[in-house]
Amino acid sequence: MIILRLVSRCGRRLAATLTALWSTAAAAVVVGAAPLPDSTWVGLASLPGQGPAAVFALAVDPTDDQAVLASNSQGSLLRSTNGGAGWTVVHAGKSPVNAIAFDPNSPRVVLAGTRGGGGLMSRDGGATWSSAGGLEGRSVHAFAFALDSMYAGTDTGVYASADGSKWTASGAAGHSISAIAVEAIHPPVRVVAGSDAQTGARGLVLFQTLDGGTTWTQLATTITGTMIVSMAAGPLPPTGNVRPLLVGTNTGLFASGDNGSTFAPISGGGLLPTTDYTDLAFVTTHFDRFYAASDGGGSASGGVWRTTDGAATFTSLRPPELAVTALAVSDDEQPVLYVATFDPSTHTPSLWAFHDTGGPPVGPVRSPRPVGSGASPERPPDTSSLSQLLSSPELPYLGLGLGALAVVLTAIAAHLRGRQR
Repeated sequence: MIILRLVSRCGRRLAATLTALWSTAAAAVVVGAAPLPDSTWVGLASLPGQGPAAVFALAVDPTDDQAVLASNSQGSLLRSTNGGAGWTVVHAGKSPVNAIAFDPNSPRVVLAGTRGGGGLMSRDGGATWSSAGGLEGRSVHAFAFALDSMYAGTDTGVYASADGSKWTASGAAGHSISAIAVEAIHPPVRVVAGSDAQTGARGLVLFQTLDGGTTWTQLATTITGTMIVSMAAGPLPPTGNVRPLLVGTNTGLFASGDNGSTFAPISGGGLLPTTDYTDLAFVTTHFDRFYAASDGGGSASGGVWRTTDGAATFTSLRPPELAVTALAVSDDEQPVLYVATFDPSTHTPSLWAFHDTGGPPVGPVRSPRPVGSGASPERPPDTSSLSQLLSSPELPYLGLGLGALAVVLTAIAAHLRGRQR
């Protein structure tokens, strides 16, 4: 009986030891996902296989601001579940990716558009991917979403789909649609699509449908430039039923409050530079809060700007590098911005995160990543499992977890030896 009690006590002690060590290891993993500092630029891990080329596509999960998707120069899609601290290849493609977009109405659905390789679709938040039927061979530049339908801007007009798996031509055939936005998400769905200037045409071309893509008409606009680069529609204001519409071109940023009938320039006049605008994003629940990003068009006038008063004033967020090639904004009241930049003098792409809490921008806080030298191409990053593990920011916590596991195994062995005596 005495021996049984001793064994029982030893077992209970072993169980308590195992529980404590397991809790320590779990806590170590949680520590690895520390929150971003307020209004501070933080450098992220480089994308495996990127090389000396800019990153043009980023997206963040509407339900999880730590889940990010990006594409590298090889055509692969990569996913991070820890806010860009580490990346995993989730689709090894061969065609460069132009756009990645989460469906705000079905957040597990994600679409990606490639250059000449059609479209891709994911139903699990970007973990796995399949081809989107009907878009084979197309260059897909942009996506937009209504409640029960979605639209893609391609090199041969607009395509529409009910769920993202099968697409059919919808309108504006013969035009390369570079940007698209849904102005009314409820039936009758209103969509605006933008095309670059055509040879012999006067100015840029915007198309509009008032019936979900059955018929299209061309809008008369005074937007300047030769390329429509980006487009975004915001949420409805508290009064009225017209969403704000933004159009970025290679020479400026323009806004409409009447469904695209008229546009007013936002850039110029001391507000924003008259340059190209690569990405535009509204804060989901605010019609008067949005972000504008620019790569500067080869000049030093790029950056990221924020407005909280409907474009009456703007604040520069002063990114660490001015040429911003991609922007993704999380669905939070104080959003996390994921930003891709490119240094043309060194051919170095960089990724950054910025938790915008409204304070003056600070930074950067840099993470280790490959650095280019002069104008020569970078050495391709080592994508072996061992090298990625050794360079991972979670390495200290992984070591702590492995140490805890070693102690657990030692305790088990000692317990078993004790019972055999």
